[in-house]
Amino acid sequence: MKNFLTLISLILLTACDVNPAPPATVTPDSATQHSFTLTEIPIPAGYGYTSDWFELYFTNPNSSLSSQETGGIDLPLANAIDSAKLSVDVAIYSFSLPSIRDALIRAYERGVQVRMVMESDNIERSAPQRLKDAGIPMLGDRREGLMHNKFVIIDKSEVWLGSMNFTISGAYEDNNVLMRIRSVRIVENFLKEFEEMYLEDSFGDYIRAETPNPQATVNDIQIDTYFSPDDVVQPILVDIINTANESIYFMAFSFTSDPIGDAVRERAQDGVTVAGVMDVEQIESNIGTEFDAFRQAGLDVYRDGNAGQMHHKTIIIDESIVITGSYNFTNSAEVRNDEYVLVIYNEEIAKLFIAEFQRIYNDAK
Repeated sequence: MKNFLTLISLILLTACDVNPAPPATVTPDSATQHSFTLTEIPIPAGYGYTSDWFELYFTNPNSSLSSQETGGIDLPLANAIDSAKLSVDVAIYSFSLPSIRDALIRAYERGVQVRMVMESDNIERSAPQRLKDAGIPMLGDRREGLMHNKFVIIDKSEVWLGSMNFTISGAYEDNNVLMRIRSVRIVENFLKEFEEMYLEDSFGDYIRAETPNPQATVNDIQIDTYFSPDDVVQPILVDIINTANESIYFMAFSFTSDPIGDAVRERAQDGVTVAGVMDVEQIESNIGTEFDAFRQAGLDVYRDGNAGQMHHKTIIIDESIVITGSYNFTNSAEVRNDEYVLVIYNEEIAKLFIAEFQRIYNDAK
């Protein structure tokens, strides 16, 4: 345990190091430490980082401002919507944030095309109703599986994505990530998925894998995009986990997938360092939670210490590969829900996620 804490503390100290390392060749087996300038963004109730092609935000439920529901990571997204010139496409599971609601209405009223898809179970709530009353077209999935996506495409040139629902709790009470990516190829992937839902009314297990750029290179960094159930994501994640040689750190809201859990435990048996944090409410309510099996295997896995939800769906492999998105590590995410997963091969971006892991791990401890 002392060795693990020493290791993770050293990683945290280097997480904000913006000095670029020499570029490396991008391969599925080797993440890059590519040269880009990384700058911290001051977020009163969160953490923010920016480069020339991405921005990365994490919530901070421990901030004194979070209890006041102000100064959170929803504000950069609202500002981006306010800057939209042509279009805003939104796919969101749950919606209640006044900042995003009002920004979408302002965009629509100034002539920007605004389109939305939502989980039908949440579409009749007050914030979505305000959008519909303003004239914004909105389509629910109308099916048993969940439309569990959380992404926004602005002007067909950037996409905002992560684990965060656009709710007050999501932005101020829960642990979440929100990422802005400026890449036409990544945007094409999410626009194709959005229009399958919005234009073709195709949700869930209507299987058709048509992602235009499943493997894309952005600033010489490989980013893989997967949608479930279209792309049969679970075996892909197992394969990535099986490449771990040194470490696996994970933050998991819901973790009931036996194949993914088995892969993590098998790597631990081969000497790979494993540490994780899981949401306590999900541990107690899920049938078949992997938490008990992790603990029985002697792994460094803990219940979260946040009064809200530990809502991440993230695995970090060898401090260089980040798996993240809306996809919980469950059978429902694999076969029933509309979900997405991003796999980012880059050590510098991985450091930022490790810093978030350290914060959550410390709260759990």
